[in-house]
Amino acid sequence: MTPRLEVRNLVRRYDQTAVVDDVSLTIAPGHVTCLLGPSGCGKSTTLRMIAGVDTQDSGEIYLDGDLISDATASVPPERRSIGLIFQDFALFPHLSVGENVGFGLRKRGAEQRKRIEELLDKVGLLRFVDEYPHQLSGGEQQRVALARALAPRPKVMLMDEPFSGLDNRLRDGIRDETLAILKDEGTSVLLVTHEPEEAMRMADEIALMRRGKIVQRGAPYNVYNAPVDLAAVAFFSDINVMKSKVHGSLADTPFGQFLAPGLPEGAAVDIVFRPQHLHIDFDRNGRGPNPTQVAGTPARGIVERARFMGSESLVEFRTDLGAILKATVPNVFLPKPGTPLWLTVRRDRCFVFPAEGD
Repeated sequence: MTPRLEVRNLVRRYDQTAVVDDVSLTIAPGHVTCLLGPSGCGKSTTLRMIAGVDTQDSGEIYLDGDLISDATASVPPERRSIGLIFQDFALFPHLSVGENVGFGLRKRGAEQRKRIEELLDKVGLLRFVDEYPHQLSGGEQQRVALARALAPRPKVMLMDEPFSGLDNRLRDGIRDETLAILKDEGTSVLLVTHEPEEAMRMADEIALMRRGKIVQRGAPYNVYNAPVDLAAVAFFSDINVMKSKVHGSLADTPFGQFLAPGLPEGAAVDIVFRPQHLHIDFDRNGRGPNPTQVAGTPARGIVERARFMGSESLVEFRTDLGAILKATVPNVFLPKPGTPLWLTVRRDRCFVFPAEGD
C-alpha cells in the first residue's frame, strides 16, 4: 500500500545546527502517527516543513506517492491537501463560527453552507454557527478549529500540540471526540506532542524524537515495552536505575544477577525498571503472582518516605547498598520511615543498557 504521507531524510539547519536531522517516517491512510519528544527536539519544525510553511535543506516529502517538496521545488501549502491545527486554534475573531469553518472552501453558496453545517453538526456546534469565537469556551474553539481544518477534506491533518491549552478536565474528552471525527473522515494524522499519555491514547504509531532525530518508531505497546535506551524508558514514566558492571555476561544487583549479553567484560551497565514493577514481598518467597515468572532474589529496603498520590501510593526505599528505589502501590499504603520491607522486581520488566557515557 502506498503511504498517504512519506517523509524521506528530512534535514533543516539553523546557523549550521541540524534542528531536524535525517528524519524519515510514513503514515498509512487513516492512521494516526504521533511525533513525540521533549520541547526543542525538532517536532514542530518537521511539521512546518510538511505543511509547506518552512523549507527543508535536504530530503523529500511525498503525498500518495507524489513528490510535493524537495530542496529545489515545493508545492504551495494551499495546494498540498494538508490541514494544520495549531496550539492556539488561530480562529479569526471577526468572523462567525460558520464563516471560520467555511474560510478555506473554494465553493460558495449552498454547497459551502452544506459542508459547514455538516461539520459543525459532527462536532456538536451547529447551534453556534452564527456566534463568534470569543463567545465559545476553549474546548468549543478547539472543535471549531478542527471543523475548519477538515472543511476542504485534507488527506493529511497536522496537529501541533492542539490540546495543551485545554483544561485537564476537558482534555481527554476532547481528544477522544477529535480522534473519532478524524477517523470518521478517513484523514491521516500526524500529531506533535511532548506528552507520552496523549501519544499512547491517540496514536497507531509513535515516532520518538530526540535532538532532531527519530530514535524509535513503533506501536505504542512496543515503544513502551521495548525501549531502545534509558532515555526512552524515562520519557514515558518515572524509573528506577541500578548501577552495576558486567562479569561473565552477568551484572550483580541486590536482586541477584541479570544477563548482560553482548556487553564487554567490566562494562558499566544500568538496570532500569519502572516503579510499578518493584513489588513488596511480604512472604519473602521471591515469586510474583505467576509461578512461571520468577521475580528474582528478594532484597531488603528501608522506607525513606511514602506519599499518597490519589489512586496509588508512592513509597521510596533505600537498599542495603544505598540505592534509592521507588515503588507504586495501589490504594493507600503509607509505612513509616525506617520500616524494613523485602522487595522483588519483575525480571521480565527490567532493561539492561550500557551506562550512559560509557
